[in-house]
Amino acid sequence: MNSKRADKLATGVFVGIAAIIISILVALFSYILVKGVPYITWEFLTTPSSAVRAGSGIRDQLFNSFYILVITMIITVPLGVGGGIYMAEYAKPGKVTNTIRSCIEVLASLPSIVIGMFGLLVFVNITGWGYTIIGGALALTVFNLPVMVRVSEDAIRSVPRELKEASLALGITNWHTVKTVLIPGAFPSILTGAILASGRVFGEAAALLFTAGLSTPRLNYMNWNPFSPTSPLNLFRPAETLAVHIWSVNTQGLIPDVDEKAAGASAVLIISVLIFNLGARFLGSYIHKKITATK
Repeated sequence: MNSKRADKLATGVFVGIAAIIISILVALFSYILVKGVPYITWEFLTTPSSAVRAGSGIRDQLFNSFYILVITMIITVPLGVGGGIYMAEYAKPGKVTNTIRSCIEVLASLPSIVIGMFGLLVFVNITGWGYTIIGGALALTVFNLPVMVRVSEDAIRSVPRELKEASLALGITNWHTVKTVLIPGAFPSILTGAILASGRVFGEAAALLFTAGLSTPRLNYMNWNPFSPTSPLNLFRPAETLAVHIWSVNTQGLIPDVDEKAAGASAVLIISVLIFNLGARFLGSYIHKKITATK
C-alpha cells in the first residue's frame, strides 16, 4: 500500500513539474505573440530599418539572420557530421579519445558571450576583417560544432550494429559501410539535430554582437555580385541580425515606436524558432518513415 502511495506521489510530482514547465513556456510565448503579432505586416517585413525614424521595418535584419544561418550550417554540418563519424567509428578508446570528448563537452558548455569574445579576437581583430558575416558565421560554427558532433555521434551509434556487421561480412569496406549503411540509417536524427541547431543560430545574439556588428550598409537587392560592397551576398560586410536588432532597439531607445518595433521583431523571431523546431520533428519523422519503410 505504501509503495502504491509513493508511486502515485512520485507520478503527481513529475506531472506537476511538467505542467509548470509547459505553463511557463505557453505564458512566455503567448505574451510575446499577443504583443507582437499585431505589428507584423508585409510593410514591416519588407521595409529597411532606421535608427531614428518611426515606421521602419526589419527587412535587412531578417535577411541577415537567414543568410548567416545558411553560411553557418554550410560550415557546421559537414564538420559536425565528420567529427561524429570519427568519434563513433574511427576513434580508438584511450586517453586521446577521452581528451577529445572532454574538449567537446567543455566547448559545448561555454557561454555564447565567451564565443563572441573569442570571435572578436580571432575573426575580427587578428584577421583584420572587422565586423563581417563570415566572422559571425565562423563564431557560430564554434558555438554549434560541439552540439553537431555529439548529435551525429549518438545518431551513428544508434544504428543497429547488426547492419554494420552484415555489411562488413559481405566484404564491404568500413568507409563504404559508413557511407551506405550507417549514415542513411542515422540521417533522420542528424537532420533533426541540424534543424534544431539552426534554431539556436537564428536566435543567437551575444556571439554576433562582437563579430557581425550592429549595423548594416545600404544594400541593393538587385545586385547579386558577392564581391560588391552593396550586395546582400557580400560575406565581408557587417550584418545586424534580428536578435541583435531587438537588443539594439531596446537599449538605444532612439526610435519613437521602439516598443512596437521590438514587439513585432520578437514575435517574428519566436515564430521562426518555433517553425525550426516543429519542422525538425516533422521532417525527421517523415524521412525516418521513408528510410525505414514504416507507417
